[in-house]
Amino acid sequence: MDLKLLFISALLGIISCSRAQQEGNECIKANALSCGECIQVGDKCGWCTDAEFLKQGEPTSARCDELESLKKRGCAEAKIENPHGSQRILKNTPVTNRKKGAEKLRPEDITQIQPQKLSLQLRSGEPQNIKLKFKRAEDYPIDLYYLMDLSYSMKDDLENVKNLGTSLMKEMSKITSDFRIGFGSFVEKTVMPYISTTPAKLLNPCTGDQNCTSPFSYKNVLKLTSNGQRFNSLVGQQQISGNLDSPEGGFDAIMQVAVCGEHIGWRNVTRLLVFSTDAGFHFAGDGKLGGIVLPNDGRCHLENDMYTMSHYYDYPSIAHLVQKLSENNIQTIFAVTEEFQPVYKELKNLIPKSAVGTLSANSSNVINLIVDAYNSLSSEVILENSKLPEGVTITYQSRCKNGVVNEGESGRKCSNISIGDEVSFNINITAQGCPKQGKTETIKIKPLGFTEEVEITLSFICECECHKHAMKNSPLCHNGNGSFECGACRCNKGRVGRQCECRKDEVSTEDLDKNCRKDNGTDICSNNGECVCGTCECKKRENPEERYSGKYCECDNFNCDRSNNKLCGGHGRCECRVCVCDANYTGSACDCSLDTSTCLASNKQICNGRGICECGTCRCTDPKFQGPTCEICPTCPGVCTEHKECVQCRAFGTGEKKDTCKRDCSYFNLIEVEDRDKLPQPVQAFPLMHCKERDARDCWFYYTYAVNNNTEKEVHVVKTMECPPGPDIIPIVAGVVAGIVLIGLALLLIWKLLMIIHDRREFAKFEKEKMNAKWDTGENPIYKSAVTTVINPKYEGK
Repeated sequence: MDLKLLFISALLGIISCSRAQQEGNECIKANALSCGECIQVGDKCGWCTDAEFLKQGEPTSARCDELESLKKRGCAEAKIENPHGSQRILKNTPVTNRKKGAEKLRPEDITQIQPQKLSLQLRSGEPQNIKLKFKRAEDYPIDLYYLMDLSYSMKDDLENVKNLGTSLMKEMSKITSDFRIGFGSFVEKTVMPYISTTPAKLLNPCTGDQNCTSPFSYKNVLKLTSNGQRFNSLVGQQQISGNLDSPEGGFDAIMQVAVCGEHIGWRNVTRLLVFSTDAGFHFAGDGKLGGIVLPNDGRCHLENDMYTMSHYYDYPSIAHLVQKLSENNIQTIFAVTEEFQPVYKELKNLIPKSAVGTLSANSSNVINLIVDAYNSLSSEVILENSKLPEGVTITYQSRCKNGVVNEGESGRKCSNISIGDEVSFNINITAQGCPKQGKTETIKIKPLGFTEEVEITLSFICECECHKHAMKNSPLCHNGNGSFECGACRCNKGRVGRQCECRKDEVSTEDLDKNCRKDNGTDICSNNGECVCGTCECKKRENPEERYSGKYCECDNFNCDRSNNKLCGGHGRCECRVCVCDANYTGSACDCSLDTSTCLASNKQICNGRGICECGTCRCTDPKFQGPTCEICPTCPGVCTEHKECVQCRAFGTGEKKDTCKRDCSYFNLIEVEDRDKLPQPVQAFPLMHCKERDARDCWFYYTYAVNNNTEKEVHVVKTMECPPGPDIIPIVAGVVAGIVLIGLALLLIWKLLMIIHDRREFAKFEKEKMNAKWDTGENPIYKSAVTTVINPKYEGK
């Protein structure tokens, strides 16, 4: 059973190894017919340009292989095409080390990310690593646009916001000296809640004697300005409005704020949008309630600062908003009441670089809310990239504050960044194949919420350098039927064969097949290939490392002798089913070493002069000797005495070597047995010596000494000694014995005396009873005399 399990495990090991090889060598599996096709398979693949590289029967695709494999197969390194990608930094302005109070800089002169422009040349499968540096600049300009819901429920909030301009300007001056603020308002699409209402109701939608403005979708009240008083003045002139349903049309307003940059006045600085409401929101599809079915086009439709297409386009979707906010580097702060916190927190999870704050019932805490949200947003940097070309992938690794390293999706961001902190990102960009026929592509990487970005131009290595020196219509390719490039023919359309010698319609004919039969046999290409243009092209094995070759595909590199489950013993290569051994090895499986250094004894003699060195191992010619260099004679006199002290110290911890036992006596394996019957007997395959030795206390111990078939020294020892009694105990034992004997004699005499007394008493009693006995003298009635008298009748007394 154990052998069966061993066999199965070995078989599974071979299969897994074969699979690993098969999966690992993608170069051969690709069946590349040109150098360009080969290098697009992966960065491990190379192409041998040596015209004499291929053996008979090997197809052109055999030129494409892993680099080490090509070298082993005889391709010189100089003949291997293996291009590598490269990168150039085109713009590398250092990040700005600016402090508050220093000379004021224009926003476009402030740099927070480095480098700014690069050019990458990508080889398929080979990642190009770029390092980006990001540093939060101090006193960085901020644009903040306050977008407010002016439905009737926000009436008390409007009163507090009327003084927001100067108060917020004062608070934000602690963060930046360059701050601008703007204001916009929204209510709802006019067509939605008032489909069946009256014109008068549209002019004043509020009930009772309340004076309200007519409903509107979005109004840009104040363009971004640094004048806080103007903000207070214009906001103070605003009036609330009303609608009939609870959700508001805030998404229409956010879209217009994001895409109408000229109307809003956005600069290329930090852009904050504060969205203040006490209600939910309509999104894409809700417009159908008012008969609006056209999707939002994501364009600016402001005329006289009013959104004019609310009745024409549906609300934008959340994904559409995310796209436009990201494109325009706008960070959103949702200032909403406690009731709608769960809704907007879910929305925040969908919009990168956004925050949610709890707005008090009358918006009295709006300034603290904005400052806290800004600090939260600005303390985190998240990188995003534009759409990647097909076949291009990108990975991020961030190195953040306090040495924190993040990878995967977390590698895109760093948190808890303070002003002046510097973090870095390692970015790997990899191409697979040759995207879009090698055309140049441009991608951009930028930190979310910031206007700065890194522009990366990608170009792709789709052909080898040797392709530039191709000879078109070369005579080497059968009278010009192909281009000779990179050591092989690249056939023109409609031509096939290694030298493009055949047309596709004549690839297989009876006459051509004759050239593919060895010795006029019946097998075409030895059943290991196909006959193409009268030449054998050997088929490929499942394991790419195994190959057929030869004019008739009669050779292979995997059917040679094996040793230790290794082809050619791991000391040679298999060529046409015969092992070609490395230097110092011989044998059909290259398993015989010619090196005699392993047979040298300590006296510098080979096998101590008692044997022959064969394949690096001594074969002892004297049967009494064994061991790696024929140095051991287990049955020779003196063996027992030689090992006595070491056996004694290791088995019993006594003897002259007990203090140096570990150092001097670790040359054999010690095996303890219970008694002498358990000791090995001399019927084994290797010589064995039985030993009986005595120690200083006259104790005997028994052991065997042998060298097994693996040249390991073995000692079997009986675990207990046989010891005589000690001399000092003999008098005690003798005294005890003598005492026991005397006591026994005394007891015996006492018993004898008692028995005599008892017998005499019994005899006296018997005599007394005998004398006192009185016997009856009457005749026994049943007594008959023993005498019988017979009278002869003929007796007459005469």
